[in-house]
Amino acid sequence: MSPDTVLIGVALAIPDPWGAEIEGWRESLGDPQASAIPAHITLLPPTRVRESELDAIREHLMLAASASEPFEVRLRGTGTFRPVSPVVFVAVAQGISGCEQLESRIRTGLLSRELDFPYHPHVTVAHDVPDHVLDRAFRSLSGFTGEFMAEEFALYVHDPSGVWQVRERFTFGANH
Repeated sequence: MSPDTVLIGVALAIPDPWGAEIEGWRESLGDPQASAIPAHITLLPPTRVRESELDAIREHLMLAASASEPFEVRLRGTGTFRPVSPVVFVAVAQGISGCEQLESRIRTGLLSRELDFPYHPHVTVAHDVPDHVLDRAFRSLSGFTGEFMAEEFALYVHDPSGVWQVRERFTFGANH
């Protein structure tokens, strides 16, 4: 890692009480990243950028947010990416198209990049844990429900301690 680069991500934060509940589950399941990653729906996966590009990235994200309208997100039940990836997640049952539109606005220009997998909005609850723990997560959260209005997204920066910190929030339809 070059000293003039930073690892960023862009996501919709899951508000409490659902965010805290999901984070609690992730911790109780022994997910090694539980304390470092707040509950979220990814819009731009971890991406290494030059620190000198952050002002231009901020401008890009302001434009993406100003072109977006609030939308309802409903979380319901669980899903998994197994056997391709050892992940169990809470499913996005409503708001998928809103997430997809945001993701496509954000992952352009300076933030254009190839993805390892096709974009699929979700909220991770267990990752890189043994299969029996993934099975337990899948069963335990199968009845999970929550809903909220998505009105903003955040730019996260991976700090030196390995924790994702909010750098800035971008409100939909707002001119910053």
